[in-house]
Amino acid sequence: MSGIYIHIPFCRQRCHYCDFYTTTQIKRKPELLAAINKEIVLRKQWLNTDKVSTIYLGGGTPSLLTSDEIKQIIETIYSNFGVVHKPEITLEANPDDLTKKQIALIKSTPINRLSMGIQSFHNSELEMMNRRHNAEQVYASIKDCQDAGFDNISVDLIYGLPQSTLAQWEYNLEQVKQLNIQHLSAYHLTFEKGTVFDVKRKKGEFFPAKEEESILQFKMLIKWAQENSFDHYEISNFGKEGFISKHNSSYWKQQMYLGVGPAAHSYNINARTWNVSNISSYITKINEGEEAYELETLLDIDKHNEFLITSLRTKWGINLQEFEKQFDPDLKNKLMNRAKPFLEAQNLYLKNNCLVLSDEGVFISDTILADLMLVSNEK
Repeated sequence: MSGIYIHIPFCRQRCHYCDFYTTTQIKRKPELLAAINKEIVLRKQWLNTDKVSTIYLGGGTPSLLTSDEIKQIIETIYSNFGVVHKPEITLEANPDDLTKKQIALIKSTPINRLSMGIQSFHNSELEMMNRRHNAEQVYASIKDCQDAGFDNISVDLIYGLPQSTLAQWEYNLEQVKQLNIQHLSAYHLTFEKGTVFDVKRKKGEFFPAKEEESILQFKMLIKWAQENSFDHYEISNFGKEGFISKHNSSYWKQQMYLGVGPAAHSYNINARTWNVSNISSYITKINEGEEAYELETLLDIDKHNEFLITSLRTKWGINLQEFEKQFDPDLKNKLMNRAKPFLEAQNLYLKNNCLVLSDEGVFISDTILADLMLVSNEK
């Protein structure tokens, strides 16, 4: 099974932590959507004969699309790819876009899952991040979506914010519980190059949260998830039974996916591509029937490291039986030798012939991966 990701880069304003490719040129939406639909047709061979089981409209702000625009994209996918019965179809949405009228229009489309960029239930934190919505809009939009019949809702939260306290983070998590949300993606704040937060940090105007505070917030997150029946199935993702994100899980299980739209990435086991991160260049290339992407053919070492990176992030871990099927048998011995110190330190453990991160191992996952991966032409 495969997935299709559609990147809708439009935003009314840019958040201070965001480094995704976005643009405020919303007036260019018609010509961009025409190019996106055309790229879907141009790249219909990318997934070979694999059936599409998930469709994800991300951004940017896909909730700026009309119901007709959403339907057109999905119809184009159905016309050019084999799609399973009842695929998971996700739309990312901002709370302030989700008026009762807009929710009703989205409900009239094949969208069956919403991913809402909440980030916090504290107005002071939302203002600091330059989010367009406030906490009151969050509560209203979630309840209105539920009243309209959406029963598969994911929210994003950010922890490790400057000056945030354990009590504030606990409050955020409690709201997720009280609102009966099915899925949570929780990310630690990172200072990505070129973002407003990064510029302020370099000027000494903005300070990262202390490491010990971030660790306490993450530990609280894990404990909260266990107590509230959220399966911690990937480092940053938690879902109730039956509500794990099928689309995101396909990335971590090395399944093929096609990314459409400016800056979108694609992967088909043997190669990966990334589209040009410029709306004008993207539209021009697509309209002229040219490739709007760069392509990298994956070497064996790339496939090896990709397998480790994606697998170790999940609760399923590195499947050693599958590893032996895909790679030189000698590499398993090398992998286990490198994993030995982490097994002894209980940062890793073996479960059902899989190498899995322990709760403590999650904190040093980057270090573990760096030691497990191959470098250059190492064999």
